[in-house]
Amino acid sequence: MSDDIQRFQIDQRVVYPSQGVGIITAIKEKEFKKQKIPYYVIYLEVSDMTIMVPLDKAEELGIRAIVPQEEAQRALELISEEYEPIPSDWKMRYQMNLDLLKKGSVTDIATIVRSLYHRSKVKELPILERKLYDSALKLLEDEVAFSLRIPKEEVETMIFARLESKFTRLASP
Repeated sequence: MSDDIQRFQIDQRVVYPSQGVGIITAIKEKEFKKQKIPYYVIYLEVSDMTIMVPLDKAEELGIRAIVPQEEAQRALELISEEYEPIPSDWKMRYQMNLDLLKKGSVTDIATIVRSLYHRSKVKELPILERKLYDSALKLLEDEVAFSLRIPKEEVETMIFARLESKFTRLASP
């Protein structure tokens, strides 16, 4: 197997955008069209699913390592910062957030959580947007928990405390 395209190791935790945090359980070769192709075998605990991703497609799919602790902390801080108002047209907003989710950085995901949370305080989110918010929140909780090595429940509490403090500041005269 060529090491120039193998960026991740067995037992390494990785983020698969829009799927969640997974662990590389193996690197295997499979024959495809009479050619041996190396694959990462990734177990996604959140969906109890194992997927195989060709090594040479991992970067294209946005698969990346868990962010360092400083970056996870920065994503948490971003949640309580000022932000630009988002479009009121939910379809435009949904597409904008879906694009961010596909990019998959922890700050992009935090941006989605922050904007949709505040939007939901103004008006109930349409079903598709609610699902997008729930997915982004779960992704953010998982990655920050692994990065900071703290329980997901604690991360969830931290996220909502920051979201609520921001909302409270905005709502007060």
